[in-house]
Amino acid sequence: MKFIAAALLTSLAGASAAFALEPVPGSITYGGAQPRLEQAPAGSNFFHTFYLNGHEVHEIYKVNADRSVALVSRTVAND
Repeated sequence: MKFIAAALLTSLAGASAAFALEPVPGSITYGGAQPRLEQAPAGSNFFHTFYLNGHEVHEIYKVNADRSVALVSRTVAND
């Protein structure tokens, strides 16, 4: 039983990394940028909107405990 639970946890950890969003041109973290928000509370979210290839892109970022930011969600508006 312990083996099955360990295998399940390992597969879930690998799946979450496989589905991680990668930054695109226009993203705050694109090109390896590591911004830090000194005044934003850890755990808070903020929005970033930009245009890519004529499409409006909306991203949501989370402020981590170390004040770095992580890309959480991205949507592209339909024209």
